[in-house]
Amino acid sequence: MPIHIGLIGGGNITETHARAARAIPNVEISAIHGTNAEKIARLCREHGGTPFTDFAAFLQHRPMNLVILGSPSGLHAAQGIAAAQRGLHVLIEKPLEISTARADALIDAAKKSNTKLAVIFQDRTKPHIRQLKSWLDQNLLGKILFVDARVKWYRPPDYYSASRWRGTLALDGGGALINQAIHTIDLLLWLLGDVTRVQARTATLLHKIEAEDTAVATLEFASGALGSFHATTAAFPGYPRRVEISGTAGTVILEHDRIIAANLRNAPPDLIDASRDENQSSSSAAVSDFRGHQTVLEDFLQSIQQNRAPLCDGPEGRRSLALVEAIYRAAKNADQKSADFQGNL
Repeated sequence: MPIHIGLIGGGNITETHARAARAIPNVEISAIHGTNAEKIARLCREHGGTPFTDFAAFLQHRPMNLVILGSPSGLHAAQGIAAAQRGLHVLIEKPLEISTARADALIDAAKKSNTKLAVIFQDRTKPHIRQLKSWLDQNLLGKILFVDARVKWYRPPDYYSASRWRGTLALDGGGALINQAIHTIDLLLWLLGDVTRVQARTATLLHKIEAEDTAVATLEFASGALGSFHATTAAFPGYPRRVEISGTAGTVILEHDRIIAANLRNAPPDLIDASRDENQSSSSAAVSDFRGHQTVLEDFLQSIQQNRAPLCDGPEGRRSLALVEAIYRAAKNADQKSADFQGNL
């Protein structure tokens, strides 16, 4: 029987979710919900499904097995909880929510309703990133000493001014850090483990928004490794995300999701042949290359069928949100030397 999916959002990322879903055999888009009736109608004409502007009516639509949330971040918990309580599995575009308190309520609701909950961090599916994860798990870099992560992206002024929610504290939860750079925060935690101490500063240097468009943080990992983290949406014209990890046995440099240098004492086999991510994330919010989202959705569907944990479930997706909160907290108390952070708080 086909899997029937409901989409929530109606913006650019919902278009990506629709394309990813349609690329998977035996998957059908059942319904799409959003506040802009014209956009929702267009999406349904192009990808199928019944359009809804009323959320309660959308949730009652059947057949529907799961929903994918591409709505403003500050709505994720309320919408996800409502869906889970109606027996629908929930896949959420990052971040899980804008606060760990709301995220915890959503995680609890999914657990009580025995529904699957997962977060879309598609970078975890990229072949070179998975290879780097394998090298780290095999200790090929030795003891990790330092990581330098840079998200020097650019968003034009109308990226924020044309949106009712981007850059707002109520619906975005912050700016460049929680929206764009949380992908890299998740990557650092997945690759290197928990962070235990944070120092940070944030600033709004270019854009006319409530939240920060620039953030700098120093991270101390539970392993003892140190990290330097930079994130911005104000660096014209925008540059590929870059992560450099150095250990006692070598250094690996990741740029635009590809390993561009691997200088290791004990050299691994040749790099896998992996196609480049074609998204121009450094300068555009549009996600034209939906392969990563498709892989996440395929894994989520398999997790439902096999009754196993998805690639990034609710508690795992919470980790990056908790670290973002710690960075914001440290930045607000920048006159203090640091803010303690425990990944399980």
